[in-house]
Amino acid sequence: MTLGVLAVLGMAFTMFAGFWTDWLWYRSVKYSSVFTTTLWTKIGLFFVFGLLMALAVGFNIWLAHRLRPPLSAMSMEQQSLDRYRMGIAPYKTWLLLGITALVGLIAGASASSQWRTWLMWVNGVPFHQKDPQFHLDVSFYAFDLPWYRFLLGFGFAAAILSLIAAALTHYLYGGLRITSPGARATAAATGHLSVLLGIFVALKAVAYWLDRYGLAVKSSDFKATDNWTGLRYVDANAYLPAKTILFCIAVICALLFFATLWRRTWQLPVIGFGLMVLSAILIGGLYPAIVQKFQVQPNEQAKEAPYVQKNLKATREAYGIDDTKVTDYSGTSTTKDKTKLRDGVDDAASIRILDPNIVSPTFQQLQQIRNYYAFPNNLDVDRYSKDGKEQDTVIGLRELNLNGIPKNNWINDHFRYTHGYGVVAAKGTEVQDGQPVFTESDLPSTGDLGKYKQQIYYGEKTTTYSIVGGPQQEIDYSDDSGEKTTSYKGNSGVNLANPINRAAYAVAFNEPQILYSGAIGKGSRILYNRTPKERVEAVAPWLTIDGDAYPAVVDGRIQWIVDAYTTTNGYPYASRTTLGDTTADSLTATNTNRAVVAQQNQVNYIRNSVKATVDAYTGEVKLYQWDTADPVLKTWMKAFPGTVKPKSDITPELQAHFRYPQDLFKVQRELLSRYHVTDAQTFLTGSEVWQVPDDPTNKSGNAVPPYYLSMKMPGQTSQAFSLTTTFTPNGRDNLSAFMAVDADASTSDYGKIRILKLPTSTTVDGPKQVQSKFNSEQNIAAAIKLLKGGDSDIEYGNLLTVPLDGGLLYVEPVYVRGGGLKYPLLRKVLVTYGGNTAFEDTLGQALDKVFGAESTTTPPSDTGTNPPPTSSNPTVQQALNDAQKAFDAGQEALKKGDWQAYGQAQKDLQDALKRAEDAQSKAGGTSGGGNKSSSPGPSGSPSPSSSSGSG
Repeated sequence: MTLGVLAVLGMAFTMFAGFWTDWLWYRSVKYSSVFTTTLWTKIGLFFVFGLLMALAVGFNIWLAHRLRPPLSAMSMEQQSLDRYRMGIAPYKTWLLLGITALVGLIAGASASSQWRTWLMWVNGVPFHQKDPQFHLDVSFYAFDLPWYRFLLGFGFAAAILSLIAAALTHYLYGGLRITSPGARATAAATGHLSVLLGIFVALKAVAYWLDRYGLAVKSSDFKATDNWTGLRYVDANAYLPAKTILFCIAVICALLFFATLWRRTWQLPVIGFGLMVLSAILIGGLYPAIVQKFQVQPNEQAKEAPYVQKNLKATREAYGIDDTKVTDYSGTSTTKDKTKLRDGVDDAASIRILDPNIVSPTFQQLQQIRNYYAFPNNLDVDRYSKDGKEQDTVIGLRELNLNGIPKNNWINDHFRYTHGYGVVAAKGTEVQDGQPVFTESDLPSTGDLGKYKQQIYYGEKTTTYSIVGGPQQEIDYSDDSGEKTTSYKGNSGVNLANPINRAAYAVAFNEPQILYSGAIGKGSRILYNRTPKERVEAVAPWLTIDGDAYPAVVDGRIQWIVDAYTTTNGYPYASRTTLGDTTADSLTATNTNRAVVAQQNQVNYIRNSVKATVDAYTGEVKLYQWDTADPVLKTWMKAFPGTVKPKSDITPELQAHFRYPQDLFKVQRELLSRYHVTDAQTFLTGSEVWQVPDDPTNKSGNAVPPYYLSMKMPGQTSQAFSLTTTFTPNGRDNLSAFMAVDADASTSDYGKIRILKLPTSTTVDGPKQVQSKFNSEQNIAAAIKLLKGGDSDIEYGNLLTVPLDGGLLYVEPVYVRGGGLKYPLLRKVLVTYGGNTAFEDTLGQALDKVFGAESTTTPPSDTGTNPPPTSSNPTVQQALNDAQKAFDAGQEALKKGDWQAYGQAQKDLQDALKRAEDAQSKAGGTSGGGNKSSSPGPSGSPSPSSSSGSG
C-alpha cells in the first residue's frame, strides 16, 4: 500500500513539475498571459466538450435502460443475456459513470487540441475581401469554417457513439432482438434509435451545406498546377448544385426518421435513407464525372479559363506577389565600349565574394581563440555603416561550445561554462591574402561596432541549460593575463532559491543534483529554452518561425532578429504549398537548423507580419507588429492582447538591420515560377512554367539558395540591399528569368519584387551551364588541378548573378582548403559575361580580363584577394622578417605553455606588421586590377586585425 501511494504521488508530482516549470518559464519571460490564455482555453474546451459528450452518451444509455421492456416472457436469446444483466446489475451506476467518463475524457482531450481554431473563430476580424463565388468575406473561410467543421465532426462522433451505446443497451435489456421470433425492436427502441439516426442524417444535411462553401478551399489535382485550390467548372456546375440537392434530400430523410416517433415503423425512413445514398452516388459522383468527361474535356481551356483567372488573382494576393513587376530583359549587352562596361560593374553591384556558407571554418580557425567557443555552420549577411557608408558584412557570434571545454562534468557544463563572447564580422566584398578582412575581431571583440554587451547567453548553438548568478563563478573569457570570471547580472531565467522550484526542475530535467547541489544558492537562476527560435516559438505558438535567425548589434546590445509568419490554409481559390518542401534548398539539406519551423504545414496564405528580437544577454523576447494590415495577426493580437508591440516601437537603429526573410522569398519564388503570368490561357498551356535550378556549386541536387547582395536592378537609381535568385525553363538549364526583392526594411521599396524575364527566342546560360563551362574550360580545369595539388580540396562559393547593361554577369569565388590548413582560403575568382570567362587571383583582375579593359574608376573597397606582398622596399622586407620571427617565437611559446612569452610575441608581431604597413603606404605601393594593396602578415600568420587568433 505504501509503495502504491508513493508511486501515485511520484506520478502526480512529475505531472505537476512539467506544469509548474512551464508556468515559471513563461512568467520569467513576461509572457504569462500566453500560458494562461492557452491553458484556460484548453481547459474550457476540455470540460465543455468532454461534458457534452459524456452527457450525450450517458443520457442515451440511461434512456435506453429506462425504455427497456418487461422481461416476464423472455425468449431463449434473452435468457442467454440474463447472466450479463445479473452481472452488471450491482455495478450499473458505476459502469454508466465509467463509460461516460471515458468517452468524455477522450472527447475533451480531442477538443482541447482545437484551441487555435476556437481562438481564431471567437476573435476573427474581417479581411474586407470577398470570394468570387459566394461573395463571403475571406474571414469566413479562414476563421469560421474550420470551427464549424470541428463542431460538425463532434456532432457526428456524439451521434454515432450515442447510437452504438443505445443500441447495445436496448439489445442487452430486450429492446432489440436478433434471433427471437416476432418484432425485432420494441416501439420504444424504434423511436429512440430513429431519433438518433435522424440526428445523424440531419448532421449530414449540415455537412452537405458546408461542403458547398468548402469547394472554395478544396484542393484537387489539376494539370495546370499542383495543390490547386478553389472551384473549377465541374465544381461550380455539377458539385455545387449536387450538394444543394443532397442537402434537401438529407433534410427530408431526417424528418422521416423523426416521424417514427408517431408512426413506429422503419419503412419510410429506410426508403428515404436508401434514396439519399443512391442520390449521393448518382448526383454527387456520377453526374460530375459525366460533366467533366463530356463538357469540360472537349473544350477544357475555354471552360476552365474563368476559374483559373480567379485562382491566379487569389493566389497572387494570398502570397503577396500581386505587385510583382515583370520586365522583359534582353540577356545580351549591345554596348561596344568595353571600358564603359567594366566601369559599370562597380555601379551595378557591390559584389560579395566572402561566402557566409563557406567561411565559418575560417572564422573558427582565426577567431575561435578558445576551444570552448564556436561559430554557426552558416554565417549571416547584414549591413553596417562606417564613415556614413553602408557595406555588406558577414557576421557571426562566438558562441559556447561545450564539446571544447577542457573537462566535461556537471559543474563545468552547467555552472562554469555558460556563455559565448563577442561578435566577429568581416567585409563581404574584400579579402586579404585569401582571409576575411575583419571589421570586428579578437577577444574581447573590438572594431567598427563600438561598445556593446558581449556576453552571449542565448544563441543558436546554446541548446543546454545553465545555472548562473549563484556562488559559482562563470568563465567570462580568457586573455593573455588569464581567465576572467563573472556572475550573471541579468533578470532572465527562473530563481532556484525556492526548494519547490528546485525539486520541480530536478524532476523536469531528470537531474537530481539540482535538488541538493551546494553550487546552487541565493541568487541562482536556471536558463533554458535558449535558442532564439525556441523562445519566439514558445511565447507566440501561433506564429510560424523562419529558419534563419541572425544577430545584429543594436544600441549597445546583441539582438537576435527572428522573422515570423502568420499563415492560414483557408484562403479561397489560393493554391496551397507545403512550407517544408518549398523552403528546402542546398543549405537546409546540410543544416537542419535552417529548416523552417512547422515545416509540414500546408498553407495558402502567408505574411511576414511579425519581427521578433531576442536579447543575447537577457533573453528578453520582443514581438513587433510589422504588417499592420494583416487580419490574421490582428486576430491573434485580440486573442493575446499586449503580446505584440506596435510597429511604432521599432527604433530606426533596429529597423536598419531588418531584412527580407529568406523563407518567405523561397515560398514566393516557388509560386512565381508558375504565377508570374496573369493570363489564364497562358497559365493553362504551361508554356511559361519555370523552375528553381539546382545549386550548381555542389552535387546535392537541392535548389539553389537565394543570396543577399547589394545591387541595382534596371530602373533603380542606386544599389539596394537585395535578395536574389534565378529561374530556368521547366526541364531545361538555360536562364529564363532573374528575380530580386528589395530587402532593406528602412527603404520605401522594401518588399518590392522585380523579375527580369529573358526572351524565349534566344538562350542565355543558366547557373548550371555557367558552372559546367567553368569546369570544362581547359585553362580553368588546369588551374583547378594545380590548386588541388596534394591534399587540397576545392570549395565553390556562391554563384552570384548581376544584371549588367542588358547582360548577366556571373561571379563565383573559389576557395582552397588543404596543404596543412584546416580552413578554406579564397584563392581564385571565376567571372563570366557575354560568353567570356576569366579565372584570376582577384575579382578586379578577372573583370579586367572578361571585359578586356581596366576600370577607370576607383572602387569603393577592395573586392578581391590580394597578391603576395612586395619585397621591393627594404624597410617593408625588414619589418616582414621581424614579423616572421615574432610569429615563430609565439608558436614556440604556445607549445611550451609560456603565456607571458606568447603575449610578448603577439605584441612584437603586431608592431612589425604595423611598421610594414606604414612603410608600404609611404612607398605608395598599390596593386593593379582596381584593388588596394595591403601588407598581410608573414607566411602562415594572420592579419593584424586577427593576429591573436593565430593561437
